[in-house]
Amino acid sequence: MEWEAVIGLEVHVQLATKSKIFSGAATTFGAEPNTQACAVDLAMPGMLPVMNEEAVRMAVMFGLAIGAEINTRSVFDRKNYFYPDLPKGYQISQLDHPTVKQGKLDIQLENGEKKTINITRAHLEEDAGKSLHEDFHGMTGIDLNRAGTPLLEIVSEPELRSAKEAVAYLKKLHSIVTYLGISDGDMSQGSMRCDCNVSVRPKGQKEFGVRTEIKNVNSFRFVEKAIQGEIERQIDLIEGGLKVEQETRLYDADDDDTRPMRSKEFANDYRYFPDPDLLPIEIDDAYIEAIRSKLPELPEQKLARFCSEYGLSDYDAGVLVSSRAQADYFEVATRIVGDAKLTANWVMGELAKRLNQNSLDISQSPVPAEGLGKLLLRLKDNTINGKAAKDVLEAMWNGEGEADEIIEKKGLKQVSDTGAIEAIVDEVLANNAAQVEQYKAADEAKRGKLISFLVGQAIKASKGKANPQQVKAILAQKLS
Repeated sequence: MEWEAVIGLEVHVQLATKSKIFSGAATTFGAEPNTQACAVDLAMPGMLPVMNEEAVRMAVMFGLAIGAEINTRSVFDRKNYFYPDLPKGYQISQLDHPTVKQGKLDIQLENGEKKTINITRAHLEEDAGKSLHEDFHGMTGIDLNRAGTPLLEIVSEPELRSAKEAVAYLKKLHSIVTYLGISDGDMSQGSMRCDCNVSVRPKGQKEFGVRTEIKNVNSFRFVEKAIQGEIERQIDLIEGGLKVEQETRLYDADDDDTRPMRSKEFANDYRYFPDPDLLPIEIDDAYIEAIRSKLPELPEQKLARFCSEYGLSDYDAGVLVSSRAQADYFEVATRIVGDAKLTANWVMGELAKRLNQNSLDISQSPVPAEGLGKLLLRLKDNTINGKAAKDVLEAMWNGEGEADEIIEKKGLKQVSDTGAIEAIVDEVLANNAAQVEQYKAADEAKRGKLISFLVGQAIKASKGKANPQQVKAILAQKLS
C-alpha cells in the first residue's frame, strides 16, 4: 500500500524583548540559574502580571509579514496543567482570540515548485522554566530564568506532506522572524523550537490518521530526522496489524529515535478559561498601519530586488537571501567590488566552505564583508589571480591582516607584463617540444586539452603569479 504523511507544525519563537512578557525580569540567555526570575515569575502570592507591549508589537509585525488578519481584540487564557517548572500551575496563553489569525507562507519544494502552506494562527504566550537532570544525582533541579519569556506560537494547517517540506517551511519561518528582528532564531539556545504533529494515511484517503506529537525539536536536521523516523514507525505499526496511539513523544538525537512521553492531551484537558488578571488587548487600525509602515524588506522582496538590481539568477538570489545576515554581507561586499556575480560566487563558494567547516554563521565570519570586497577588487583588477585570491582569503581568515597587506607581504601580485610572460611561455614551449608537436597534429578537441596543459606549466613556472588569460593568449598566438 502507498502511504501519505500528514504533518502540521507548532513552532515556538522566543521574542527578542529585553524583559519578560508579564514582568520586568531580563531575558538574557546564559545567566546563572534562577537569577532572572522575579516575584511574578515565581508566582508569589499577590503578584499580578503586566503586559509587555513590545511583545504585542512583534506579534503584529509577524502577522503582517505573512499577510494574516490581525485581531484588534485578543484575550489571554489560563492553560492549566501541573509541571515542576511551572510555578503558577498554569500557563498564560491565548486560545479563542489570538493576536494573529489566518495567514499563509510559500515554500519552495525540491523540484523547484512552490507550495502555499496556510497558517492557522499565531498566539502569544509565556514560556515555562526548565528542568535540569544532570549533576543532581537522582534529583531534578529547576531553573526559572526562562519562566515568563515571551513566545509566539505559530500553528500551521496539516498541509505538509514530507519531512523535507516541513524543514523548508521551518526555514522560511526562521528567515522571516530573523528578517523582522523579532527573534534571533538561535535554535541551539531554544529561541526557536518545533512541535511536530505527524500521522499517516493510505494515499487518496481524505480522513486523517491518528497523530502523534514530537515535542521541542531544536534543529532543522533533527526535525527532518524525527519526522521521517516517525512516519516509518507509524507505517510499520499499521502494516504489522497494530494501531498508532495518540501520544506525545520525545526525539532522542543520540539514538535517532522517538520515545513515548505521555498520552496526548486534548484542549479540554487543560481547562482553558480567560485569565482574570489580564484585560483583553485592544489595538486599532492606526496602530497596525504604523507597524506596517516600518516593516523591513522581507526575503521574497529582497530576492526579487537581487534578481532585478544585480542580475542574479533566482537560485543565487534565493541562497543569498536565505538569511538577513548573509544578504547584508553580500550587499556590503558588492558595493566595494562592483561585481555582484563575482561576490555571489565567493560568498556561496569559498567563504561558505570555510564557514561550514568551522560550524560558523556568516555573522561570525573572521573575514568581514568589507574585507572580502577589497580582496575581490584585487582579483577583478588583475592584481592577483584566482589561486592567489584563495591564499589571501585563507590568510585573512587566520587574522594575518587586510588583503593588500597580505598580497604585498607574500609577494602575490600577478605578473601581467607581456615581455615577462612571453619569456616564461618561450621557456615552456622549449621544455615541452613533444606536446607542441602533438598540438600541431591534433584536432580542435585535443588542442584544447594540450593548451590547458601548457598554460598550467607556464603558471607553475611563474610560481602562480602569471595572468592566466594573458598566458593562454600568448601561447595560442605562438602555437599558431
